[in-house]
Amino acid sequence: MINLSSVMARRARFLNRWHAWRATRGRGRATGFVSSPEPRTIGSFARGRQLIAGNYLFAGSLLTAPQTAMWELAPPDHVFAAELHGFAWLDDLAAVGDARARTAAQDWLWDWINRFGRGQGPGWTPALTGRRLIRWINHALFMLRGTEAEQSDVFYRSLEQQTRFLSKRWRASAPGLPRFEALTGLIYAGLSLEGLEELADPAIKALARECASQIDAEGGLPTRNPEELLAVFTLLTWAAAALSDAGRSTPKEHLTAIERIAPTLRSLRHADGALARFHGGGRGMEGWLDHALAAAKVKTRQPDGLAMGYARLSAGRTSVIVDAAPPPGGSASSNAHASTLAFELTSGRRPLVVNCGSGASFGLEWRRAGRATPSHSALSLVGYSSARLAEPDRHTGEEALIHGPRHVPVEIGEAADGLRFEGGHDAYLRSHGLTHARRLELTSDGRGLSGEDMLLAIEDAEKRRFDKMLDATRLKGVPFDIRFHLHPDVDATVDLGGAAISMALKSGEIWVFRHDGTHNLSLEPGVYLETTRLKPRAAQQIVLSGYAMNYATRVRWSLSKAQETAIGVRDLSIDDPYADED
Repeated sequence: MINLSSVMARRARFLNRWHAWRATRGRGRATGFVSSPEPRTIGSFARGRQLIAGNYLFAGSLLTAPQTAMWELAPPDHVFAAELHGFAWLDDLAAVGDARARTAAQDWLWDWINRFGRGQGPGWTPALTGRRLIRWINHALFMLRGTEAEQSDVFYRSLEQQTRFLSKRWRASAPGLPRFEALTGLIYAGLSLEGLEELADPAIKALARECASQIDAEGGLPTRNPEELLAVFTLLTWAAAALSDAGRSTPKEHLTAIERIAPTLRSLRHADGALARFHGGGRGMEGWLDHALAAAKVKTRQPDGLAMGYARLSAGRTSVIVDAAPPPGGSASSNAHASTLAFELTSGRRPLVVNCGSGASFGLEWRRAGRATPSHSALSLVGYSSARLAEPDRHTGEEALIHGPRHVPVEIGEAADGLRFEGGHDAYLRSHGLTHARRLELTSDGRGLSGEDMLLAIEDAEKRRFDKMLDATRLKGVPFDIRFHLHPDVDATVDLGGAAISMALKSGEIWVFRHDGTHNLSLEPGVYLETTRLKPRAAQQIVLSGYAMNYATRVRWSLSKAQETAIGVRDLSIDDPYADED
């Protein structure tokens, strides 16, 4: 039986190679820039220094080869190779900005042209070419300083060839972030390079259409991935700025998409300036979100209700963000997590309650584990997630998320002393006859969060299904766990003879977890998954375990600052994200 996706993938690879070959055989016309490009990307000084030292850390893999040029490395996987060929690492070298960094950037860029510039290698895809063009143009002045005219000609010729390839192949990029990358790169190059202006107009119109089709009325993406939304937002603001610099107007659909996304991102922003980690997204590089919002100059206030399916409670120095919608479906679900009603809590600059995150950079098993409900700060029935993974695609390896919640009613309003969130989902209805409901109340000073989790069999048919499951356990009850994953920097200990958990943050704040005493409380090993790390980080998790034996099971718990914790804490401890791994 012919696999259509496999045929399409092979066809796309062939056409990429064909158009790359054709683009690199033509005579170049571009000999310079219409105007000096303004660099807008931001990099990491620490990562740049590591690169210069020969420590190549990409996609969770580290190759240490101080005497080896970048393009002589043997990438451990295709994701590592893609990060090399995307050239986002130029941002890091530019952040260092000294002579050694410039020499490394120049050597590696011209070596890429020599090895791959005639259409070879894995870098000739629309998304990677768009990403690469943006970096080459952004950092052109940095890289061309001190070069001979012959080298400059080679640089401009390669830019033109890649631009012409992209003009033919951007339509082959997947909808969403890959297509936004491809089109933004094409707009950048078309506006910047002499003689290529005619290639910009179709891309400008196409980007406007993508804004209308991919960004919904609430400023969200189908994937519901906060970090991906930030990446798209950043690309749109760069493209709008490039159009403005060229004296061109930006289409209305493009501008309104930026205006819709900005307040949504503010709702997904924790108190420490980082993004909530849901559906495969990370916290974002430090300062990225604030920088992007400032560059967009959109002052629209945060929306009432949900933002891209997330609820936000904020008071004092505390932020709580809840996944309050069904997970993405269809093609948008390949990185989606079974995280409905999971929440994260950040106090000041310190994350306290988190989700484990995406384990994609640590291999298939970690990727699957990170997507399961027990890897989130949520309730799960033992052995069951609120959604499950489909069989992996035989050729792409992608696993869609299926059989998730269909109905997720939510109410957000004021409580007697603060803000209240109430939500429920029906993911366990079909299997166990149970609805999970969660209520969260954040005090007006942000010093306390009280919660209640409920498992309810409501309709007669649901009660009969629950009774059947109860009989299968010989009336022991349906086991469940409520997990609260703690950030690795949180130092947690069992307190009050096992009745509470005390948690110390690096800021000096002390938080205490308590519960109603009707279920088992334990402090267990946990894990924190970050794509910027070489391995999962050890962490802890609070687990409330119990059995649903009736048609209504209720568990009450609370997180609150200890009385001795001051209202204002001077948090002077500095994090080093590139410190040696444990």
